[in-house]
Amino acid sequence: MNDRPHDPTDDASIRSRLQELVRDAGRVAGESGDALKDGRRRRHVEELAGTALKLLGDGLDVGQVKLLELALKEMRRSYRLFNRYRGVRKVSIFGSARTPEGHPDYHAAREFGRLMAAESWMAITGAGDGIMKAGHEGPTREASFGLSIRLPFETNANSVIAGDDKLLSFRYFFTRKLMFVSHSDAVAVFPGGFGTMDEIFEVLTLVQTGKSPIVPIVLVEGSGPDGQSLGYWKRWQFGVVENLLSQGWISAEDPGLCEIASSPADAVARILRFYHRYHSSRYVDDHLVIRLKRPLSDGQVQELDREFRPLVKTGHIHQTGAHESEEEHPSLPRLRFHFAKRGFGTLRRMIDRINGFPEA
Repeated sequence: MNDRPHDPTDDASIRSRLQELVRDAGRVAGESGDALKDGRRRRHVEELAGTALKLLGDGLDVGQVKLLELALKEMRRSYRLFNRYRGVRKVSIFGSARTPEGHPDYHAAREFGRLMAAESWMAITGAGDGIMKAGHEGPTREASFGLSIRLPFETNANSVIAGDDKLLSFRYFFTRKLMFVSHSDAVAVFPGGFGTMDEIFEVLTLVQTGKSPIVPIVLVEGSGPDGQSLGYWKRWQFGVVENLLSQGWISAEDPGLCEIASSPADAVARILRFYHRYHSSRYVDDHLVIRLKRPLSDGQVQELDREFRPLVKTGHIHQTGAHESEEEHPSLPRLRFHFAKRGFGTLRRMIDRINGFPEA
């Protein structure tokens, strides 16, 4: 017996009508005019629409189909908003919604957001109270995004971001977390509970496994009357990170994926240092391409090739221009190598090394 569900897109007539529908919709929507780019986008939309049609024969119940529908709508709405701010660096700020406004952590989050806004960065928070509100107060409403989650026991949006068109409301945690991660050039984590731990481990897991680009992840907190740290992150590091490391559940380089900042100003300095020379990265086939703000000398490239040989599967690290398939930042110099796709903590160290080189 063949249990394979019937695929409507196997029908030639349906497939032809689907292709025609996508072409007509693209024309009405007003495409970019770049035939290659528009063609690629239409092919993906056609696959997306075809996948939706397949749901009719997959035996899903109405609730499952509704979940897929609502999740896609949330993602589309979010991408439309964030795409209006392409090219602007953004930092996600995580922390407890229960932090009182007079708490040192609250003051630290507000000061951190203010300092990042002074460097022309925008802040993304969960839009609630506590650390999230402080993260909006610092940069102010104009430089803030709010990604709220509908919960029965917490407010949907704090008074700073409420009513702003950069406030998005989510039904699902997974779509909300996707938007935090995919639009953040840095992550700042302040003390919090289960939700904050979920967020920091989500980010660390994605970076550790290469499912998300490496970004600076700074752990920040307030200080007491004596100016000394309250010790939340040092206790967390000892009780969680060092425990995992001693058991062998994480690799020796993994703790380097995040760093404890001594103050809001120190957290800002660490984030800016990460982007001193490093710009961004992407994959071209099996090669990792690291975009640089300024080129390295031949000697510096050779030094990287020797020091970080374990990251290279075959060949060598070399400096090059943009590949023909790269549409973004074509003028920036690149480092390119056949990446072994392991040791992302070591890759983070390589980025630090690039940023630390004297100017060529």
